[in-house]
Parts: sequence; C-alpha cells; structure tokens
Amino acid sequence: MSTAPLAAVPSVRRTAPLLRGRIGQDARSGHYAVPHRYRLHLSTACPDGLRLAVGHSLLGLDADCPVTLLPAVPDCPGGGHAALRPLYEASAHHYTGPALAPVLSDDWSGRIVSTHAPDILRDLDRFGHPGRPRLYPAGQESVIEAVERMCAEGIEEAAQRAGQAGAGPAERAAALDTLLDTLGRLERRLSGEEYLVDDRITAADIELWTALVQLDTVHRCHLDASAVHRVAGHHGLWDYARRLTARPAFGRHLDLDGIARRHHGRCRGLEAAGAAVQILDWAGHAADAADASRR
Repeated sequence: MSTAPLAAVPSVRRTAPLLRGRIGQDARSGHYAVPHRYRLHLSTACPDGLRLAVGHSLLGLDADCPVTLLPAVPDCPGGGHAALRPLYEASAHHYTGPALAPVLSDDWSGRIVSTHAPDILRDLDRFGHPGRPRLYPAGQESVIEAVERMCAEGIEEAAQRAGQAGAGPAERAAALDTLLDTLGRLERRLSGEEYLVDDRITAADIELWTALVQLDTVHRCHLDASAVHRVAGHHGLWDYARRLTARPAFGRHLDLDGIARRHHGRCRGLEAAGAAVQILDWAGHAADAADASRR
C-alpha cells in the first residue's frame, strides 16, 4: 500500500450541529443499534446527503434503516425542508431555525438523533451483518480523518476560494495552489492502489469521491480554463472517480440535475471559462452503474 503522507492538514471548521446524539451499542444509552428503528432524511444533491446515501448503500442498510429522499432544492427559507419541520419542533423546544438536512431520526420517539453527517455515517457503520467489512476499519481512523480534512480544506474550501467572485488574484492563486497540492498528494496516495485505505472501499473513498463530484459539477464552474486544465491533469484521481462512479453504490445516487439546480439556487458567484468543459462524464458512468445494478 502507498505510504504517501497525509499529515500536516489544517483542522476542519464545521458549523456546530444543533442536535448531535449518538447511536451506541448499549441499550442503556437510549439510542442503540437496532434494525427498523432509525430513518435517514437526505437529499443526494447535497454533499453530506450524497456521502450518507453512498455509505448507506455500501453497508446494505435498505431494510434496516430506510431513507426518505428530500427535494434537491430546499423548499423553506434558510435552506430548510418543510418535511423536517415536525421533527425539529419535537426535538428542540421552541425551535425557529431552518429545518436542515441531513437528519437521522428515531421512529420510536419521533425525534431527531443527529444532524451531524460525520457522526451519522460512523453510527451507521455500527449496523450491518456479521463479517461485513467496516467503513471505518480498526486502526485506520487517523488516516480516514486525515482524508476528511484534506477533502474539506484542501479541495472543497480551496476550490471555492479559487473561484470566489471579488477575491484578488493573489488570493485566488494561493487557493488554487492549495487545491492542486492536495489533489497531487491524494493522487500519489493512490499510485498503484485501487482505494485509499486498507486495500478496499472505506469512508475515505466516499469522502474523496464526493469531493471530486463537487469539484467537477460545482466549483469548476467558477474556475478559469487554465485552472480547470491543471485540475483535470490529475488523471489518476479522475480515473479513480470514474471507477467508483461505475459502482451502483456510488453512481446510482448521482443526481446531476439536482446538484445543478441546488448550485444555481444558492450560488452568487460568476461563471468562468472553465464551466464549458466537464472533466468527467458523470452521467455516462452513472448509467453504467445503473446497468450493473439491473444485472
């Protein structure tokens, strides 16, 4: 396995979730891992929702933890979903904020367990059948967390700054350098390997694949043609993204139209020259995944 370093990555700055309960193994914890008790509410046009949908499929939880799909574009002010309002009101006294997705809810109580996507994916990993590989294999937690930081800071945030309207040339150039450096480090990590960690699909692959989807379908639209050409030059990474997209657990959850509508509904930036050429044929590879799932 490649030993390319993943250290020296700044910590992720996330907005503190309103509700952050956890599922434990002990029945005395209140929320414990039992089939048919919990439900996911998500939109696959949202990066967090897409991560959870892929993880849910890889874990084979369709019967144990059903999914309620939400519209690609939130239907309430502040990015909230009307369908989630009763859950928020039952879970937080006098709640007046937006009813944001994703949500893991408890059907037994009618309340929310968590709105924090990283915790939710880790808790879903507690479900499943004996002998099933884990998304967070023991001993690899620090490597997976490093990939999560790199994707959040070095890809998604850096790409956003590199194409940010109103930013100065020096700021955009520095952000692009961070983005290209991160892509290069991850590509070297994958050199000669099919997956990032432990020679099989883990949560690290879900994280990187989702970041690459966002990079090509959202952030690319605000980068100039030269920047997109340099991003596209990481052929190993895009081949990796293509292979994963052709897997049903990944590709069948791609809502490209929904991602575009969500982006246009929220974005205030200017479209740049890079918008003209998509790096990967996501629709074509997702169709391959759909064909594979029907076989």
